[in-house]
Amino acid sequence: MTRFTGRHVVVTGAGSGIGKATAELFAAEGAGVACVDRAGADETASGITAAGGTAFAYTCDVSTASEVEATIAAAVDALGGLDTLLNIAGIGHFSWSHEEDPAMFDKIVAVNLNGTFYMCRYALPHLLAGEGNRVIINTASNAGLMGLPWSAAYCASKGGVVNLTKALAYEYRDKGIRVNAVAPGGTNTNIIHQFTDLPKGGDYSLMSKMMSPVQNAEPSEMGEAFAFIASDKARFMTGSIVSVDGGLTC
Repeated sequence: MTRFTGRHVVVTGAGSGIGKATAELFAAEGAGVACVDRAGADETASGITAAGGTAFAYTCDVSTASEVEATIAAAVDALGGLDTLLNIAGIGHFSWSHEEDPAMFDKIVAVNLNGTFYMCRYALPHLLAGEGNRVIINTASNAGLMGLPWSAAYCASKGGVVNLTKALAYEYRDKGIRVNAVAPGGTNTNIIHQFTDLPKGGDYSLMSKMMSPVQNAEPSEMGEAFAFIASDKARFMTGSIVSVDGGLTC
């Protein structure tokens, strides 16, 4: 398939997991891809290039606005434009809220929510200057759609991504820019290991709300969701939060 021939795509979190799988998928279908992450982006871009695709790597802390601004500018220059932004970078952990380190709470919100906004902020002028299918796809979570134990920071940040997505979708609806979000459930990525050690005194039975009987998804399955939403087939989708979570939010 060549759904993305001629497309210019920026992917955050591209060093591993969903971001890596998604960057590889878009590149395999013809897109030029800017791989953005704090670590691992070089390896992803090198693999894409070795397979005959077009990719560039950028080391960036998405929670720092100045780094995001510089990264977007460099990526647009290398790609020759920008029409697709995929915000996939994210972090999280378990903690009782009455024991949460405020610095960790701030860090989770800074990466998951602020970082998503910063990428949108500096990508939007380029998207507005473009034509055709222009799209932003953010990464929410089932945790942004329901309450989960020991996850106040993660739930708050992902809930923010849900409404940030809807706000941007409405704001830019008549400008030809679609803004949607994928809300994954458990997926076999590095981040899932941040949610395996229960805090002291945590009741394992509460984990049932987070565990689908369908079991965890693979990163490539999430990549397919991003690909459909970004494709021309989804031209009528904007402001949608697409749950891919094995029925956790039924």
